[in-house]
Amino acid sequence: MVKGSVSPVILSGGAGTRLWPVSRRLRPKQFLNIHGNTTLFAETLGRVTGPTFSSPIVICNDEHRFLVAEELRAAGIAPADIILEPLARNTAPAIAAAALKLLERDADALMLVLPSDHVIEPAGKFENCVTRAASLAADGHLVTFGVEPARPETGYGYIQQGEALGEIGWRVTRFVEKPDKETAERYLSDGGYSWNAGIFLFSAGAYLEELARLQPDIAAAANAAVEAGTEDLDFFRLDENAFARAPAISIDYAVMEKTDRAAVVPLTASWSDVGSWDSLAALGDKDAAGNVVEGEALIVDSRNTYVRSEKPLIAALGVDDLIIVATDDTVMVLPRDRAQDVKILVAHLEEAEREEHISHTSVYRPWGHFQNLEGGDGFLVKRIVVKPGAKLSLQYHRHRAEHWIVVGGVARVTNGEGTFDLQANQSTYIPQGAPHRLENPADEPLHLIEVQSGSYIGEDDIVRLEDTYGRG
Repeated sequence: MVKGSVSPVILSGGAGTRLWPVSRRLRPKQFLNIHGNTTLFAETLGRVTGPTFSSPIVICNDEHRFLVAEELRAAGIAPADIILEPLARNTAPAIAAAALKLLERDADALMLVLPSDHVIEPAGKFENCVTRAASLAADGHLVTFGVEPARPETGYGYIQQGEALGEIGWRVTRFVEKPDKETAERYLSDGGYSWNAGIFLFSAGAYLEELARLQPDIAAAANAAVEAGTEDLDFFRLDENAFARAPAISIDYAVMEKTDRAAVVPLTASWSDVGSWDSLAALGDKDAAGNVVEGEALIVDSRNTYVRSEKPLIAALGVDDLIIVATDDTVMVLPRDRAQDVKILVAHLEEAEREEHISHTSVYRPWGHFQNLEGGDGFLVKRIVVKPGAKLSLQYHRHRAEHWIVVGGVARVTNGEGTFDLQANQSTYIPQGAPHRLENPADEPLHLIEVQSGSYIGEDDIVRLEDTYGRG
């Protein structure tokens, strides 16, 4: 194959609800180190940077745009596009928008569509699978990748293999939705079925042809959203009014289950969609009793239990078949056979109008991040970390004053009419209503403590006067 002939299209719109409380809406599982020492997004970038691939296109929502940009920057990758979805419309419209953007540069482009939150190892074997499948895609097939079933899994869709296409793959006879256990056991016994990995390879032109034939409303909306889209810093924003006219439907329902051009190629690399705590436990190292422990935990006389702690010590005695997950603000406990039901807890949190499903105590911004340490009536204490060379917006607050204490690094402070530098153990007081800005002019991260006080303490009490990142 010619170098750069396959363009990765990375889908990063998921919320990772089933991995709550670690995965949350503002920082879902693809941006977390839940497997190994890097984020799932970084792992995804790593497996599509070989000689087979050109620069990636990433599709994400507005809330995650700076997280995506930071992942790409950290990996040293310049994307072809970062496409922002103005609202969720599932995968079929999003992939159409990416195909249209890709055709602006390459009329013969092949696009590899893959989620940003899977675990696939090793990367070299995955690249070999893509290389083998590319000939089918170049001939006009819409290729999906199938995983040989290891067990009668009821949480995945299945693909039935049909006529062989040489030694590369098969035509797809049918796609099957998540079966019950008896049906899944029959699929394993009969053979000729694969798990649907949700990864696709086809030419941009072939996908758009089938979409226009099978789902003309989606095709028209995607075309209009791209034509009326706008550049915004390093991002391409789809037009909201046009994109909203697209029916919300997945590529599986919209195209793959209806087309006669579908082919399946075996994905011979190790694969997991990390779709639940139980699937994450399957990737971990088990002790003699089948327990998997991540973080600080003491497990005594217990079996087949998954324990993960991101801060406190978890001590468990005499428990079996549980999932126990603790963050710095939440503890979740449930039976392993109900791992798929975490979304029920998230729904209850939404109904109760709580915040724990939305954000972590650490909140990430393009300039760095902050963590809420302690709060009460009329006050809030934060730990703030500013990346080297970064700066916050020039802003003021209507309802609160702030006190900044530098812990480490150098803080360049604008406070009212003055600008000055603070070192470790130095501080400044910012009165209510005073324009102010925080910058890090040094090569090391800036660490400081912020104490807010006033009649109202909330992130929406920010009036931005100037912002490097284009936020209003």
